[in-house]
Amino acid sequence: MPQPIIPTPHIPDRFVLPSSRTQKDKNVPRIRTLSLLGSASEMQRDPLGFLTRTQAHGEVVRLRFLFSPAYLISHPESIKHVLQENARNYNKDLLTYKIFKPMLGQGLLINDGQSWLHQRRLIQPAFHRKRLEIYSTLMTDATVAMLERWQARSDIGTPLQMEEEMVRLTLQIVGRALFSLDLSQEASTVGSAVTALLELTAGYVLQPFPPLSVPIPRNRRLQMAIRTLDQVVYRMIAERRRLQTDTGDLLSMLLLAQDEETGRRMNDRQVRDEVQTLLLAGHETTANTLTWTWYLLSDHPEVERRLHAELNDVLGGRVPTVEDLPNLKYTRMVLEEALRLYPAAPLLSRKAVADDELSGCHIPANSMVMISPYAMHRHPAFWEEPERFEPERATVRPSYAYFPFGGGPRMCIGNHFAMMEAQLILSTVAQRYQLCLVSGHPVEPQMRVTLRPRYGLPMVTHARRNIQSQQKN
Repeated sequence: MPQPIIPTPHIPDRFVLPSSRTQKDKNVPRIRTLSLLGSASEMQRDPLGFLTRTQAHGEVVRLRFLFSPAYLISHPESIKHVLQENARNYNKDLLTYKIFKPMLGQGLLINDGQSWLHQRRLIQPAFHRKRLEIYSTLMTDATVAMLERWQARSDIGTPLQMEEEMVRLTLQIVGRALFSLDLSQEASTVGSAVTALLELTAGYVLQPFPPLSVPIPRNRRLQMAIRTLDQVVYRMIAERRRLQTDTGDLLSMLLLAQDEETGRRMNDRQVRDEVQTLLLAGHETTANTLTWTWYLLSDHPEVERRLHAELNDVLGGRVPTVEDLPNLKYTRMVLEEALRLYPAAPLLSRKAVADDELSGCHIPANSMVMISPYAMHRHPAFWEEPERFEPERATVRPSYAYFPFGGGPRMCIGNHFAMMEAQLILSTVAQRYQLCLVSGHPVEPQMRVTLRPRYGLPMVTHARRNIQSQQKN
């Protein structure tokens, strides 16, 4: 990860003391550091470890990022209060807005207030249950096509980079489902641009100086990645406007939407912001979930055997349909447990509009509030053996100790789309192939806005018919 611009010595003795900042928050545990960057130094070195260690000090812990206070919240009731019960008091924080605005503009992910509500209502029909059923065939067709391409690799035992394979697949699916476009030719270009964006954006979150307007190499690479995505998206918009056809997909909905007061339609920039947001969020999160699922199955053969048994019983070798999903209960449990250990968004942040109280602690107005699904999903107070991969946990998950898609009014709009897609892909692939991690390859999660394997995930595919025949012999 990028190193801090301000050179600071490594201070190993980090300790927790009550804050003396104000009378109201004097009893809030506080992470103290002599670094000028505050806790940003440790967040840069080991963000996931830092979040996990910090939550052990209390339900609310006060941090410092440069000269700004922040609070890490680590109790389900307080998280529910922020995300759901008092969500109006917690907006997207200014740093998040500044970082993501060049990439996503005023898209749904970072917008707020009435404008966000209007956008959400406009986009919601694209994720209606009836429409999701239509998408299911697109999902399995794209998956079967990918498996045909894998066949040659499987025969000679050449490893596949599973992260890249899942990104390519989910990008094709979201392109076809939401925008009626074949993005197979752009998959490599878009995938590389998204990877660069996530890496550079994560670096900027932890090191926001100098600002994006300063033409240093990092900022130039970020702008280049944005331009690459813009070229693809603006070309999509121009082609649809030229054809003047209403295909009934999300892109048509956006182009035909009219402002309730003025009657005006969206300009290209407004449409671009929404398309870019859904294109990125719509494929990145599912790709990550599936990537980690393949790793976990490879590392837990007893879970994989039970998964295969369910697929044999329910599907018997045929391609799954949306009607099969209620019967693929263990398949869904596997995915939900993968999301517990490796949530696509490991950290959420909000800004308190007015003073509030969380777990008996005073939260001043304008403070940043941080919530980590990654750390909470592994909190020993709410999970027995939290590091253990155990799909059966699905029946005993405490509310807001498990929230891979966020919660409240800003819960991920595509969560049902993502889960249906992941379940269909997992059941289609796992019927035909067993995926095995290349022996000795290191696996470590890396926080890059989303959660990706730091060193990639090379896996060898083994046709299950060959495995089954060997077992019989």
